[in-house]
Amino acid sequence: MMTQLIRARKGEITPEMKKVSEMEDLPPEEIREGVAEGFIVIPANLKHKDLKVCGIGKGLKTKVNANLGVSKEASCVEEEMKKLETALKSGADTVMDLSLGPVRDDIRRRFIELAGVPVGTVPIYHASAEAEEKYGDILAMTEEDMFRALETHIEDGVDFVTVHCGINRESLACLDKNPRLMGIVSRGGAITAAWMKKHSKENPFYEYFEDILKLCARYDTVLSLGDGMRPGAVIDANDPSQIEETIILGELVKKAREYGVQVMVEGPGHMTLDRIKACVDLQKTLCHDAPFYILGPLVTDIAPGYDHIGAAIGGAWAAFYGADFLCCVTPAEHLGLPDKEDMREGVIAARLAAHAADIAKGKKELIKRDIEISKARKNLDWEGQIKLSLDPEKADVLYRRKNHETCSGEACSMCGDYCAVRLNREL
Repeated sequence: MMTQLIRARKGEITPEMKKVSEMEDLPPEEIREGVAEGFIVIPANLKHKDLKVCGIGKGLKTKVNANLGVSKEASCVEEEMKKLETALKSGADTVMDLSLGPVRDDIRRRFIELAGVPVGTVPIYHASAEAEEKYGDILAMTEEDMFRALETHIEDGVDFVTVHCGINRESLACLDKNPRLMGIVSRGGAITAAWMKKHSKENPFYEYFEDILKLCARYDTVLSLGDGMRPGAVIDANDPSQIEETIILGELVKKAREYGVQVMVEGPGHMTLDRIKACVDLQKTLCHDAPFYILGPLVTDIAPGYDHIGAAIGGAWAAFYGADFLCCVTPAEHLGLPDKEDMREGVIAARLAAHAADIAKGKKELIKRDIEISKARKNLDWEGQIKLSLDPEKADVLYRRKNHETCSGEACSMCGDYCAVRLNREL
C-alpha cells in the first residue's frame, strides 16, 4: 500500500508530484509537502495508464471538473463520447461519469481509456441502477451491492470516487429537527438516506468506513467525501444539517489520512454571495484544510437556463476564498440532461471563474495572459486577441459574424470610426 500520501510522508517525490510541480511552476518539494500534509491530492489510480495528472489543493491553480454520464431516459454512448471530447477541448481538468443507464459500464470504461485526464464516479449510482434492474427497486440493493460497485469502479481504474459517508443517523436526525425548504437535493445523498429509512440501518459507507479506505488504498484512488446535505436553495445555505455533516466529514478526513488515503471534501450547492466566505472558512477549519471540491455555488435560484452564470459568479468567490476544485454547472442544470453545447458553456464558465479567482489571488503566471490580450487589443490585433481568449472558437465566430460587412478599417463594428483604441493611438 504505497499511496501518494504515504510516499510523500516518507520524503519521496514521485513522478506524479514532479509533473504537478511543472504544471504549477512550483518546487517539487513544495508539492510533496502539500501531499504529505493532505492539503493537496493527486488523483491517479495505479491502473489508469497514459494519464495527464493534475494536483488539487492549497496553493495550486483552481481546477475544473465536468460532470458527464447518461440517464435511463437518454443512454447513447456515442453522444456521451462527443460530450467528453467537448469537455476536454473546453479545458476541463477532470471529468466525472454519473451514468445511471444500462450502458454505464461501457461509458465508464471508455472514459478511463479515452479521457487522458483523471476520471471520477459516484458508485452508489451504479449500485442503485443495478438494483432496479435485478430487483425492480433502486433501494433493494444490499450492503454488498454497494461495496461491490465501489470495488468495480476502483478496479476499473477510476481516479477519484464520491462516497456519501456523511449521511448518517446523526445528520438525518439534525435534518428532522431543522427542516429545510428543499430537503436533500444530492442524488447520492437522497438515495443513501432513503435506503437507510427503508432498511432501518446505518449508512454502510459510514459504518464500514475502513472498508472504503482499504479499497481506495489498493490503487491509490482519491476519496471524495460527498456532500449529501448540500443546500439546494439559497435559503437553506449554511444551515445546521450542512454544518453537522461537515463536522462528520472532518472526522472522516482524519481517519482517511491516518490510513494513508488521499481525501478531499465536497461542498454546496446553492448559496447567496454573503454566505460563501463563511462556508469555505468553516469547511477548511472543520475538515483540516482538505481540498475543497465545490458545485457552484449558485448564488440565486431564479436562473434556469443561465445557471452556469450563477455558478460561475459563486465559483469565483468560493475559489478566491479558498475552494480548490470547481464542478462546472451547465445551462441545462435543473432542466434536463445537458448536451455537448451545454457542456461547452458550463466548462468555459467554470474556467472563467477559476481564472478570475486565481489572478485575484496573485497567480502571476496566469495574469500574463490578461496582459498579453490587452496588448493585442491595444494594437487592434484581432488574431492575437482571439488566440489568447478563453474560448478562441467562439471569439472567432463572433468576430467574423459581427464584422463581415460593417467593420471600418481596423476597428470593429461596435465603434467604427469612433474607436477609442484607434483615437487613443492617434493622440
